[in-house]
Amino acid sequence: MGDNHLGDFLRARRAGLRPETVGMASHGARRVAGLRREEVAVLAGVNADYYARLEQGRERNPSPQVIDALSRALRLGTDARAHLYRLAGATPDDRSSAPATEQVSPALRQLMDGYPNTPAFVMSRTLDLLAANALAEALYAPFDPADNLARMTFLDPAGRTFHMDWDRAARATVANLREATGSDPDNPRLRRLVRTLSEGNADFDRLWNTHIVRGKTRDAKRFLHPDVGPLSLTYQAFDVRDAPGQQLVIYHAEPGSPSAQSLGLLGSIHATRHRPAPRSHH
Repeated sequence: MGDNHLGDFLRARRAGLRPETVGMASHGARRVAGLRREEVAVLAGVNADYYARLEQGRERNPSPQVIDALSRALRLGTDARAHLYRLAGATPDDRSSAPATEQVSPALRQLMDGYPNTPAFVMSRTLDLLAANALAEALYAPFDPADNLARMTFLDPAGRTFHMDWDRAARATVANLREATGSDPDNPRLRRLVRTLSEGNADFDRLWNTHIVRGKTRDAKRFLHPDVGPLSLTYQAFDVRDAPGQQLVIYHAEPGSPSAQSLGLLGSIHATRHRPAPRSHH
């Protein structure tokens, strides 16, 4: 029987990760201190049986996409990721050493949920909303669906009412999207989105052709929410270090201000609407 270096490496790295480290709840007694095979498979988004075959040496040539997914799931650094590529007989593409990912880590979701009084969400380079806490969902409830900030601004009928300074919001949105073309000009998602927006809204087409570029950092926004009225909020945007291309955006209101009170009311309304129906007891 030949050596199973790939399986040995995966097993060792799995054993070194605790469930709480990756934001997973720990259920039942554990024979080993680290993650279970099934948990790694869930984190990587791969079939549990397929992952078991990788560890057992019955499958030895995972695709680059699977290698990258396992690297993220196992929290591998740059050198360890390159080592995993070599063990799998693949060559990492240096340009993708920091691939954009659409998956938001369980730990980051947990962090956002820990801010119940502050709208927080994660977006991609193309302004897709990848995850949001309850208050962010409440904030963007006027949109159906709340899926992409650019589409919501330019193509959703709610956009012009929701953004009290629509022209300013439109320019900022286009500038954010333009920045994405510098990071990943051939991104098919970006190309499709720009085409859809250009065909669907003349204002977008005009602004896109001005080539204004600006990333999200910090800014003030004024919204008009149908449930609580006007909101004056400031946002901060942070790059997610272990998920290139993702940004965590957090809105906040001036403490004690009418907007802070309105945010609190919005949270209560959202919680009431989404409260589970009481169980009937027979």
